[in-house]
Amino acid sequence: MVNIFTIHNTLLGFVMKLAGMRPQRVEISPGTIINFWVPTQTQTQTKTRTNLKKNVVFLHGFAGNGIFTWQLQVLALAKKYSIYVPDFLFFGDSITDRADRSPEFQAECVAKGLKKLGVETCTLVGLSYGGMVGFKMAQLFPNLVESMVVSCSVMALTESVSSESLRRIGFETWSDFLLPETVEGVKAMFDVGSYKLPNVPDWLFKHFLEVMFSNRKERKELLEALVVCDKDFNVPQYPQRVGLLWGQNDKIFNMETASNLKNLGKHVYQRRSLTHRGVRITVPAGLGPNVCACDLQTRMPDQETRSV
Repeated sequence: MVNIFTIHNTLLGFVMKLAGMRPQRVEISPGTIINFWVPTQTQTQTKTRTNLKKNVVFLHGFAGNGIFTWQLQVLALAKKYSIYVPDFLFFGDSITDRADRSPEFQAECVAKGLKKLGVETCTLVGLSYGGMVGFKMAQLFPNLVESMVVSCSVMALTESVSSESLRRIGFETWSDFLLPETVEGVKAMFDVGSYKLPNVPDWLFKHFLEVMFSNRKERKELLEALVVCDKDFNVPQYPQRVGLLWGQNDKIFNMETASNLKNLGKHVYQRRSLTHRGVRITVPAGLGPNVCACDLQTRMPDQETRSV
C-alpha cells in the first residue's frame, strides 16, 4: 500500500505552487542549508514596489516539517501576506554539518536565511518548538522580528517546566514522547497533543510513523539541547508585542504555564473581547514587554463552546 502521507506531500507541493508558493534552499554557511517555502515573487524581486505585503513567518513544531504543519494557514493567508515557512535543521530538506543543536542556532539560521531572501521585518507565528525558537529570534534579532504570536510554548524549556510537563503527560523524556518508534507511540503523541482525538485507523498512524521521523539521532539531540537549568535562565525583555494563544485543555503546557508566562511581564491593565464569525478571542492588552494572552474559543455545531 502506497504511503498516504507520501502522496499527500507530493500533492501539497503542487497545491502550494498554485497558491503562489515555492520551495527554496538557502545556504546559511558551507554545510548548512535551510529549506524555505517562499512567495513565488520574493521581497528581493519586488523591493521597488510601494505596496509590499507584510511578511509572516511560520515556525513549526516537532511533529512535522514546516509546510505540512502550516498548510491550511498558508493557503488562507498567501494572497494577503508574504508567507515564509522554514524547515528547521533536520526537518524537511534542511541540513547542517555543525554540531550545534541549540534553539539559538536554529534561530540564527532562520534569521540569516530570511535576510538572504530579502526579508527586513516580519511577524513570527510559532507553535511549540517553533515558539521557543521564535522567542530566541525575537531576542537575538529585534530589528527583524516586529511582533510574534506563540501557541503551546514557553520562552525556554527550563528543567522545572520540563519535568512537570513530562510528569503531567506520563513520559520520562521528550524523545520518548516526540520521537515514537511504534504505532502505539504515535497514537499516544497525538492523543496528548489533541483535544478529543477522533477515531483514526491504525494504518494511518503507521504511515505517519514511516514518513515523519527521519534524522532521529539529530532530532533527539535537538530535544536534549532544548532543556536548560533554571538558574541559567534569565527572562529577556522583549521590545516586540507578543501574543500568547493557548488551549484551555492543553496537556503539555497547561493554562497555569501560560499564566506564568504572561505574568513574567508587567500587570495586564486592559481586557477586551472580540467576536467574529463564531470565534471569540479574549485579548488582555499588556504593557512592559508587551505580552498578551489570547483565549481562542469556537462555537461548535451543537452550540457548545470548545477551547482550541
